[in-house]
Amino acid sequence: MEQPGSPRRKITLDPIFEARVKRLHQITVYGRWVFVGILWITVAPLSLWGWHYEISLMRSHFTWAALRYSIIYNHVPALGLAICIGTTLAVLVWQSRNILFGLPPLEQKRLEQQVQRICQQGPTHPLWKWVCGS
Repeated sequence: MEQPGSPRRKITLDPIFEARVKRLHQITVYGRWVFVGILWITVAPLSLWGWHYEISLMRSHFTWAALRYSIIYNHVPALGLAICIGTTLAVLVWQSRNILFGLPPLEQKRLEQQVQRICQQGPTHPLWKWVCGS
């Protein structure tokens, strides 16, 4: 059992406010995944199209050297795919950390402050309907 003065003790907030913070976090998660999806729908096909000749050559005779040289000499498609893969991995690690260990206190505080600002601004804020509405 935890001692009353221990630093891990959580301060209970208003349940409505906690629900609003949870909704804002959920909106943040969905927004990040939508951004990743848009990247994969737009940037990845363009990057793969930039490699269409190299891919056709590698389909007939694949070597690691051919892959290496296609990455080295085609910077733009390599950068596009690296952005897609890197962003996807970053969101995966971020969300996994939040699921396994919970939100860090700094991020929790930032979300709480953001919810307060959204609710204070009222219906003129774009997220008001989803966070504070109803």
